[in-house]
Amino acid sequence: MSFQTSALILSWIAILLLALVVSGLVRQVHALSSGMVQRRPESVGLPAGTPAPGFAGLAPVPPAGPLVLLFLDPDCGTCAQVLAEAADRVGRGGLEFRVLYRDDAPARAAGLPVTVLAGQAELFDRYDAVATPFATVVDRSGRVLRAEPLGSRAALRRLLDEFDSPSPDGLGPAVATDRQGGRA
Repeated sequence: MSFQTSALILSWIAILLLALVVSGLVRQVHALSSGMVQRRPESVGLPAGTPAPGFAGLAPVPPAGPLVLLFLDPDCGTCAQVLAEAADRVGRGGLEFRVLYRDDAPARAAGLPVTVLAGQAELFDRYDAVATPFATVVDRSGRVLRAEPLGSRAALRRLLDEFDSPSPDGLGPAVATDRQGGRA
C-alpha cells in the first residue's frame, strides 16, 4: 500500500468520525431546544385558583387579607431589596407576609417585622418558585391569586399595590387599566 492510499483512507476515516460527532451535536442541540420550548416563562408558579400547598402551616390563623409569600435567597441582592420593601409595607395595609428561604435565612432577616421561615425547600418546589425573588399571593381561603418572579423592588411594589387597593365594588383588588381598557 502506498503512502497516498494510506493518507486517503485515513482522511475518509477522519471525515466519517467528524460526521458522527456533528450528527451527535445536532441531536443534542435539538433535544435542548425542544426542552426549552416545553416550558414557557408564563408557566412558572401555580396558576390562579389553585389551592395553596401547605397553607394551614403558613397561616395557622386565617389572614385578615391576602397573604404574600416571598421566596428569597440569602445571596441575592435583589432579594435583599424585595425583603426591605416587604418590611416597609408591614402595617400599612391588609397584606400579610411570609418570607421563605430554601435553606438558612440571613441574619438581616431576623430583626424585620415579617415572619421568616427557613428550610422551606419543599415549598419552593410545590409552589414552582423556579427563580428568586419570587412572589405568590394567596387569598384568605387559601387559593392562589397570582404567582410571578420579581425582577426588582419596584415589581414587588406594583404587585402589592394591586392587591392592597380594594376595588370600587369592594369585592377584590383593583386593577389599573390604560386608556384602551387593557391592564396598565
